[in-house]
Amino acid sequence: MELFVHRALRPVFHSRAICQTQSASASVAFRRCIGGRTSPSIKTITSAQQHPGIIALATSSSSCSRCFHSSSFPSHHRHHPLGTLLRAPSLLTTVSKIGSRMSSSPEGQDMMDVLAGNSNQLADDICAAGSNAGKRQKLVMDYLKAADRDGKGVSAEFPDGLDWFNVTEPLTLQGSLRGKVVVLDFFTYCCINCMHILPNLKRLEHLYPIEQGLAVIGVHSAKFRNEKDSNNIRAAVERYEITHPVVNDNVMAMWRKLRVQCWPTLMILGPRANPLFVILGEGNYDDLKLYVGSAIRYYREKGELRTHSLPIDLSHTAGLASHLKFPGKVVCCEGGEEELYAVSDSGNHRILIFEPNGTVRYTIGGKSSGFVDGGFREARFNAPQGVAFRGPNELYVADNENHAIRLIDLRTRTVSTVAGNGVQGNDRTGGKTGREQALSSPWDVAVYSTRDLDMSFHVDESKAPLKDVLLIAIAGIHQIWAIFLEDTIWWKFKKYPAGSCCAIAGSGHEQNRNTSYPHSAAFAQPSGLAINREVKEVYLADSESSAIRKISLTDGKVMAVAGGDRNPLDLFAFGDIDGKGYEAKLQHPLGVAYNAKDGHIYVADTYNHKIKKIDASTNCAATCEFREANGEIKRFSEPAGLCLDRTGQLLFIANTNNHELLVASLPDGTIRPLKLHFPVPEEMDSSSSNADDRATVLRSKQPIKLHLGNGKVVSTLRLLFNFTFAGKGTKLTEGAPQRWSLTLPSTDWGSEQTNGSLDDGAQSLTLPITVPSGRELSTNGNPVTIEIDFNLNLCEGDLCFPKQFTVRLDVRQEQDTDNDDDDDDDTSKANNESEERYEVQLSRATIALKDN
Repeated sequence: MELFVHRALRPVFHSRAICQTQSASASVAFRRCIGGRTSPSIKTITSAQQHPGIIALATSSSSCSRCFHSSSFPSHHRHHPLGTLLRAPSLLTTVSKIGSRMSSSPEGQDMMDVLAGNSNQLADDICAAGSNAGKRQKLVMDYLKAADRDGKGVSAEFPDGLDWFNVTEPLTLQGSLRGKVVVLDFFTYCCINCMHILPNLKRLEHLYPIEQGLAVIGVHSAKFRNEKDSNNIRAAVERYEITHPVVNDNVMAMWRKLRVQCWPTLMILGPRANPLFVILGEGNYDDLKLYVGSAIRYYREKGELRTHSLPIDLSHTAGLASHLKFPGKVVCCEGGEEELYAVSDSGNHRILIFEPNGTVRYTIGGKSSGFVDGGFREARFNAPQGVAFRGPNELYVADNENHAIRLIDLRTRTVSTVAGNGVQGNDRTGGKTGREQALSSPWDVAVYSTRDLDMSFHVDESKAPLKDVLLIAIAGIHQIWAIFLEDTIWWKFKKYPAGSCCAIAGSGHEQNRNTSYPHSAAFAQPSGLAINREVKEVYLADSESSAIRKISLTDGKVMAVAGGDRNPLDLFAFGDIDGKGYEAKLQHPLGVAYNAKDGHIYVADTYNHKIKKIDASTNCAATCEFREANGEIKRFSEPAGLCLDRTGQLLFIANTNNHELLVASLPDGTIRPLKLHFPVPEEMDSSSSNADDRATVLRSKQPIKLHLGNGKVVSTLRLLFNFTFAGKGTKLTEGAPQRWSLTLPSTDWGSEQTNGSLDDGAQSLTLPITVPSGRELSTNGNPVTIEIDFNLNLCEGDLCFPKQFTVRLDVRQEQDTDNDDDDDDDTSKANNESEERYEVQLSRATIALKDN
């Protein structure tokens, strides 16, 4: 965690923030409240190189907040560290008091200094009030009465000529925003902390619409050069689904005038543009809701709120994305007979699994966000990012804005959650399993196979069992975590049970610190992972330090590769320079891929809009040039994901802001777009909210009955489908794909194949299914469901047409009677098998299912 703080201003840190200052020269002492004791865990650090006048503050503890009186503290302060920073009297010569004790700005003292000091004191008093809602409300109302007496509005105003988004005309504090309680959100779109508060602002806007007196304004103040460009901001506004007005303050005029120091900063103004509160960092929704709700009630009673609307127009931001919308990461399946790829279609909140030619095999999730497990059609994600195959049948997903890791099972066609609960966490250690383990913005995942690191001797090392570990780049708290998918002995002989989710590297401070001790190292928003299996290292794109770094997977040592700066506190060492090690400069890279064929690390240098490669043996970085069919050099737009094909000759690129996938040939430097083909029209696939609206659903009149003869369930269920054609001359189109896919009730069921195609000329399909044995199949006698999706192509004379439909079969478990042992039991039941036959009648006009 790194903070740059203006020495004369006392902002209120509720949680994490990336801070920038303009002048400060001396170290300052800080303290925090833990059970009434002063803790030395927050210390000052000398200013970063190339940034004189800046104080960098870092915590050596990973669990502090504004007030930790015990391990259980008020929920409205259950934030990330740094809630107690900036307490020292030396930061402010005079601190005005809160409520009845608060006075106007002393003569000669800056109004914003007073606002910051008063806001800090108010937050302290609210913390001390604990869960006493009445007392907290009274504190805020007393504060508002005293603050309102001053009555001075800010002199700052949005300059003319700035670009605005989501509105048809510029807004002004003294014009269109007068009569509103205004929340100014100072943010930069690279900052993960800024992204974390967007859901809170959405909740606030839902509670208090514009017509009720609240206006939220995003003031974009760029960190990177790339973020000053209005086209890139427009894309970010759409990508993050920001619906309130946003202004590109590309000269940071409002930032300077209002003396803002860090991202994110929320400044709350009254209806006369009179400053009321300042809140810095994330994790502050309860306080934000209390402040804004109190201000709206206070000024409504005074008759100062206006009910006019604002010129909102989201169509000014909407982009034209075809099948993909802001694709994040792409990955190749290295195992199995088929070569498959997966891409996180982040803007559409779904995962697509496709063949090398672009044919989409599976669509998982939908175009609406959510946090739902279940079948591919019902499952929902929220801006997913990283994807990683574990063998040919499992795909792990970093479900970023759900703060969760999800598992896609291609055998059962289901999605489940393996870590995270949909709510942003603040744990920096871990150790829990499943939904009990909270996470914070996982951005990428990678599967690594290792033998137990316990110094055991094996005569033949190749026969020692391999254990799979899922590595996770946790951007939200600047750490690398792991889910141990099997019982594993890891670094320093520590044992981890299967399913446990733990931090394995990074202190949680936002720094570019390399050490031999993984938990002493520090990262800055790690956003991409790539494994070098030969030397047992993982490369990571450390986006906020603009560096590529690596971790030894044998002992956890963290080392530099290229980019960034030797000073671990300097997060502004970015640029666009080829070179070796620290001499090379990148700008907010998000993706990495390692090519074992040529020994290079390929980098999505996102904010430089380039693809670069780094020689893994020399750490020398160089820019890749790819030429389109017309000979022109390809220009990218914030590429974020990369992967290699199995030959190591093709580089797949997620060109995020252009909503496209590209395939670059490394031997000849050519590049081409990869157009995705959806066999089922999109309006009929899983993006629809109702499965029955996507295609015809055929149900059997009678459920399948699996008998519990002698306490055992039949072990095999055989489904036979015969296709008949009612129309004259109707038949399956010769040479056309005739696809089917099978969805089973749970992972306990099995089948040799869960998808495939009908053989040419075949008019039947047999599906043998393995049924769980030794226990009941369902609870309370409710049936379970088997689904078979068909995507067929038919002809009728010279006319050809597709037919997409689903056969849905209910399976009920029944106890046999005493007559089960009679001699007339059929052979299949005696052999512990059950067979069901169905006739599917097809014509151009109808589809029907008939039980045989």
